[in-house]
Parts: sequence; structure tokens; C-alpha cells
Amino acid sequence: MRAIISYGPGIPDETDLRLCGDVAGKRVIELGANGGAAAAFASRGAKAIVVDPSPAALDVARARAAELSTPGEALRVECHQGDLADLGFATSASVDLVFSASVLGEVDDLARVCRQVHRVLREGAALVFSVSHPVAAMLDGDRVVKRYGEGGRTMSDVFMTLTRANFNVEVLAEPNAIGAGGVAPPMLVVRARKLGV
Repeated sequence: MRAIISYGPGIPDETDLRLCGDVAGKRVIELGANGGAAAAFASRGAKAIVVDPSPAALDVARARAAELSTPGEALRVECHQGDLADLGFATSASVDLVFSASVLGEVDDLARVCRQVHRVLREGAALVFSVSHPVAAMLDGDRVVKRYGEGGRTMSDVFMTLTRANFNVEVLAEPNAIGAGGVAPPMLVVRARKLGV
């Protein structure tokens, strides 16, 4: 069974967006265990690692790996409990992909996370993540309930944080919800590549 790598509920997944590429034989870190992507990456042949501050979330990640295991091959997901920026377990330039679904929007110090991700990624490797779309965050249904950027980051904030951490933003995708209308896409999906060392 090929596990799905999800960017969030009700939007196109990695099968459609194709932002992560082939991960077989690569070292991949998932920031935040809520998406279950680490097990999906492991099922595709990656050395999968997940970082989450919650022991319960890491237990779910382990259970997901066990669920996707086959009788002949047990999937292994390396789990690290801690802040999403606590990547000290990974040496500099040793990771091929960092992925996060619907988690980085809740991080207080996104710049710190981006700097640590930049440190651990190999040159040219990607950070792929999704966050709640800043415009969707303004809405309750079709009704505007707050101003743009009120209580959250704007697209400019996300772009500038990545640029200042020495990433090249390649993709800013705004996938619409599957089978639903709506006045704004629910998620912003980003792929940014590490520049320099």
C-alpha cells in the first residue's frame, strides 16, 4: 500500500502537487507528526525522521509506520521529541528534504526554524511545507471576520522569512479545496531550496 503524503485536509496531496520528488535512499525530516508523512516517506524508501514536541504525536507516528509495514519489511521512523527548531541531532548538510504539513503556521519563531532547517539541508535540497492560507484565515465561511495579517503571518512574512534564511522560493501553490467552492484557498503550499552553505 502506498501511503499518501498530505498537505492538509481536503486539498490535493503529493500525488498531485509533486513537490517532494523521489525520496528513495534519502534522509527526510518531517517537522510535526500530525500529517503522518514520515511513515509515508519511509514506505517510499527514505530514512524518515520526525520531530514533534508531543510524545503522543510521536506514538502516533510510530503506530503509522507499524500500520504501513509489510510482513517482510518493518518500516522504521526515527522519532525526536522537542521543539521543531531543535535539530541538533542532525549534522550540517546531511538532510535531503524537510517536510511539514499544517504545523509551521503555529510556530512562534519561524525564522529560527528556517535557520535550523537551512543548516541541516544539503545545498540545493528543499524545504516543503503547508500553512493555513493567510486570506482563508480572514474568513468565516464567506464572511470577512478579520483584517489581512491580523493574528497571523502574511504571504510576504513567509516569503521574507525564507529569503532571509537563504532559501530560494520556487513554488507558492494555492490549491483549492477538492470538490468545494469557497472564496479563498484553504492552504498555502511552499517549496524553497537551500542556497549556499
